[in-house]
Amino acid sequence: MKSVCSAATLFLLIATSCPAQSQTQKPGKTQNPPAQTPIPAVRTGAIPATPPPARGAVVEEIVARVNAEIITTVDLEKSKTSVTQDARDECSSKGCTPDQLQELIAQRQKDSLRDLIDQSLLVQRAKDVGISVETDLVKRLDQLRLENKMATLEDLQKAVEGEGIDYEEFKNNIRNSLYTDAVISREVGSRISEAIDQNEIKKYYEEHKEEFQRPEMVYIREILVSTQGKSESEIPALEKKADQLRERVKTGEDFGDLAKHFSDSGTASQGGELGGFAKGKLSRQIEDAVFTLNRNEMTPVLKTDKGFLIIQVVQRYEAGIQPLDKVENEVMSKLTTNRGPTKLREYLTTLRRDSFVEVRQGYVDTGGGENSIIAEAKVPVDNPDAPQKPPKKHKKFLLF
Repeated sequence: MKSVCSAATLFLLIATSCPAQSQTQKPGKTQNPPAQTPIPAVRTGAIPATPPPARGAVVEEIVARVNAEIITTVDLEKSKTSVTQDARDECSSKGCTPDQLQELIAQRQKDSLRDLIDQSLLVQRAKDVGISVETDLVKRLDQLRLENKMATLEDLQKAVEGEGIDYEEFKNNIRNSLYTDAVISREVGSRISEAIDQNEIKKYYEEHKEEFQRPEMVYIREILVSTQGKSESEIPALEKKADQLRERVKTGEDFGDLAKHFSDSGTASQGGELGGFAKGKLSRQIEDAVFTLNRNEMTPVLKTDKGFLIIQVVQRYEAGIQPLDKVENEVMSKLTTNRGPTKLREYLTTLRRDSFVEVRQGYVDTGGGENSIIAEAKVPVDNPDAPQKPPKKHKKFLLF
């Protein structure tokens, strides 16, 4: 199943480990549409169910309290397992040495408890300020359904459960990821953007012009009305459908939304995004059509061997260093990303200062903070007067 962790956040510091308690995999953002991934192939952020313990056995110990929430040894071990696999995946793509892999695993595991606490604080903050993500949750589930080529959400649920994952836990992981993204965007990202003025954007551009060197290229997206397997009698109706979709874009509807709902291409779930292409990399038919267009302009309906195709130019670059007006959003993104980790950590420190965070002796919270009691707890975590979350059903907790 395709990863579901924090797709919208530019600089989610804690996503480097994507803790397993009510969380999902780390985000990835790219100009090119991600490859489709079958459900059995990849972790989803939820952890496969483990066999039930022997009757009377201690199942979990409380590692930390975050206001009224608890983090247990099982949560922590799931997180460490998750970040270990993430580190292996990352090193596999980068070609790390064995020593580099072990160093990365050690660092990720060291920060696992910190990330679990951070995630809990962010989710609690989202709920406190009244953020709702239920509509986005349904959209995300439907996106996963489309990406995995499933007919219904019931098929998605069956596939998730077939991997030994509780479907409600799976949904809650996505929900918490959305909460996290929303809080960071609202309370961290927006503040960074507001603090960046036009003079700073111009200064960065002038000092880094070579970063904006481009060949002649276009970024494009598509809507395809397929004619594959159709009879000759059906072709006119399909061409009419393509004409109507193009007309709907001309009258103000969003191309990407129409692509998601009506395109027959594999890019539909990504809003038809095809990515960037330098001149000479597209078929002659498409290249001749798109390299004469400007941003947001569309080709006529093109008849191809696959069906009727509409291409929209998202952005077009002439060869050479691009003018600021064409790359201003990119400059803003770079400035925001550069400041993101520091500003996010400052924000999390503020959340900790205003919260009750207590860590069991023997465990290390690398995030620290005024109210994070690490070595000798002033109030025992099993103190009945301390904030508590009701124990999870069917689990026993060893308090400390």
